[in-house]
Amino acid sequence: MGLQGPLWRAIVVFRFASLAFALALIAGNVRYYARPLGAVPVALVMIGWTIAASWLYARPRRRGWPLLIADVAVTAAVLLSAQWVIGSAALGRGTPGLAVAWLAAPVLAWAVAGGRRLGVVAALLVGLADIAVRPRLNQASVTGTTLMLLAAVGVGHVTRLAAIAEARLQRAVELESANRERERLARDIHDSVLQVLALVRRRGASLDGEAGELARLAGEQEAALRRLIATATPPPSPSGIVDLGALVTAYASDVVSVAAPATAVPLPAEISTQVAAAVGAAVDNAARHAGPAARVFVLVEDEPGAVTVTVRDDGAGIPAGRLEAAEREGRLGVAQAIRGRIADLGGTVRIHSAPGQGTEIEMTVPKVSA
Repeated sequence: MGLQGPLWRAIVVFRFASLAFALALIAGNVRYYARPLGAVPVALVMIGWTIAASWLYARPRRRGWPLLIADVAVTAAVLLSAQWVIGSAALGRGTPGLAVAWLAAPVLAWAVAGGRRLGVVAALLVGLADIAVRPRLNQASVTGTTLMLLAAVGVGHVTRLAAIAEARLQRAVELESANRERERLARDIHDSVLQVLALVRRRGASLDGEAGELARLAGEQEAALRRLIATATPPPSPSGIVDLGALVTAYASDVVSVAAPATAVPLPAEISTQVAAAVGAAVDNAARHAGPAARVFVLVEDEPGAVTVTVRDDGAGIPAGRLEAAEREGRLGVAQAIRGRIADLGGTVRIHSAPGQGTEIEMTVPKVSA
């Protein structure tokens, strides 16, 4: 049934309420009819179709064109019978028709089933049948048709909004399920594969020959697997927001310590992924150049107008002029992978380093990116 279920139930309530109103008017005005006994079979048809339509519309698979067309046809027949039952003279004196508000039920059904356009079509069809029995065309005779057109547009618009909301809700549920599955896989990988790779890397770090090479390869695969988990967690929300803290935290390992706020650091997905990629480049540079015994520390700070991520290591440091020389030689790791990404986001990068004192890279990105 989805979010349209309450709308269909509301139409059922409207059918019975409008039927009661129509029957009350028939009973109060039958003495003015040209053929009073003719109102009896019409009233029975209205009662029977109200019950049948309520039962038929209750099943989504029955809400097709046959039922929709039959709904309009029965309503139009009731409207057209008023000219024979009530008579043109009585209708000209202002006697209410037989259907009154009951004629709006198929219009509402068409609007819920197919949106505003179908609702307007049904309103025009029913409205033409209502106008056809009027002895003269005036402002009062088109009031009912106008009200049905307005109802069709309003209900059709609400139905469209309900369909959009239902699709977004379904997408959110799917994203939540996928996120939980990724979190479960990440826990399993962390508890098994990553721990084994970390153990091999630690035990073989001091060995020479093939054993040391295997330990180095195990360390590379551990880092690659952690980056893979980082790129898969978390998925963006329906509004396109990603938690930067979760992306950066995934770089944590035995030699990389990450400190992030306990609450989420929400940023647009494009900004979060670019900042996380710049952090990954900084961590990789530290792993390659800081030395085998160096440790890396990553700090995420969520400030009111900006987000600052600092990557610091306690390794060998960068000699003066080394970054400029690397850029002239065409090695643009820091220039493009870090500075270029952050500059494209309207942010700044500050690098502090000295030989033997480690390196600190501070990246600041405004929350409203340029």
